[in-house]
Amino acid sequence: MSNDIKITKGLDIKLKGEAEKALESAVISNSYTLRPEDFHGVIPKLVARVGDKVKAGGPVFYDKANETVQFVSPVSGEVVDVLRGEKRKILAIKIQADKTQTYQENEKINVNSATAEAISLYLQQAGCWPFIKQRPYDVIANPTKQPKAIFVSGYDSAPLAADLDFVLQGKEAELQAAITALGKLTSGAVHVSVKNGSNSPLAGLSGVSVHKLSGPHPVGNVGTQINKIDPVNKGEVVWTINAQDLVIIGELLLTGKFNAERIVALVGSAVKKPRYFKTKIASEISTIIYDNGIEQNGNNRIISGNVLSGKQVKPDGNLDYYSNLITVIPEGDDYEFFGWNKPVFNKISQSRALTFSWLSPNKKYDLNTNTNGEHRAFVLTGNFEKVFPLDIFPLQILKSCMYSDLDEMEALGMYEVAPEDFALTEFVCVSKQPHQEIIRKGLDVMIKEIG
Repeated sequence: MSNDIKITKGLDIKLKGEAEKALESAVISNSYTLRPEDFHGVIPKLVARVGDKVKAGGPVFYDKANETVQFVSPVSGEVVDVLRGEKRKILAIKIQADKTQTYQENEKINVNSATAEAISLYLQQAGCWPFIKQRPYDVIANPTKQPKAIFVSGYDSAPLAADLDFVLQGKEAELQAAITALGKLTSGAVHVSVKNGSNSPLAGLSGVSVHKLSGPHPVGNVGTQINKIDPVNKGEVVWTINAQDLVIIGELLLTGKFNAERIVALVGSAVKKPRYFKTKIASEISTIIYDNGIEQNGNNRIISGNVLSGKQVKPDGNLDYYSNLITVIPEGDDYEFFGWNKPVFNKISQSRALTFSWLSPNKKYDLNTNTNGEHRAFVLTGNFEKVFPLDIFPLQILKSCMYSDLDEMEALGMYEVAPEDFALTEFVCVSKQPHQEIIRKGLDVMIKEIG
């Protein structure tokens, strides 16, 4: 059986502002901020209090549901603030970085001889377990449940996404160490997917099943790959890991140090010189964007992540824990008079009615955040099925989530989806419904009721 995955359903959104293959170090942040909201479903219990000194890789908080899963500091420094919300909910932990970094020393582990239990406990205590997520529910993996397979996507097909072949160059040793360790944690295969024709370092690793991808976005989404390779049924679990996070895991296994270094692409039409920066998890975004021609008071939207599934952040915000992309595009706060009643040449649409983007398939667009419509009830157009490659009925599963029919959600395949799988259907939705939010709420209902 061929390991190639080729899809025809989807949509490539070609935008201006792609990063050139140039890497430089970002300005060092004064502070780093961990936000528990980045870890969906985790209830944090603080280990480090205000005034405490922490090392890079030292514990800051742990998950109340599993005390061995530690969340560690990306840098050494002092905890200067703990921001709380309603009912004293922890919203953010701010760490003032030291000028000279010191690292928590973990014992090195021999991944070839270590048992699965030893590797699992090591990753939990050293702070790398949050990089491992699971389907169903798209949450941090439960270490007590063995997955039937592990999936790594080495190709990101989202708009203006970072080129993982470029980002992972020279990291073969770390990648192999991580893959060898993770292979012991599953009874099945470690599936690695790369773009067909690429030179990904992931393709040459041992102990993996390599799949070659071709087709439009969302072929690079790990959810698409799971659906085509080994779908998740009731009672089954699979794990997913971002390719860059494998490097952090591998370096920990080889050196005993948690190095939160990450290569981030700064992209978007509002960026004068889009390129790659070497920084750390949870760093200040301002250290990257304001030395690159972006006006501090400009009318732009800053997104941690891609334009389809990323999260809007303020100019003084911090990099999302899992993001390797910062997108800056114009804010869409203008109103186009009679815009619905005239031909459109500067917008992307799946429909050919009044919109002529299909005449220029390779054209790159300078889009803003305007939704070009308002929220209304679902309209049956058939557009969802054209961009949704999973063997699932998208409209039906969205509706089942809205009225919380657990039996229907199970029958329709809710166990294998995540909010990002519905980013494209949300983009083409003429009803402007928040598809990703609907799916997230549906998954939370399942966690509560089914577990």
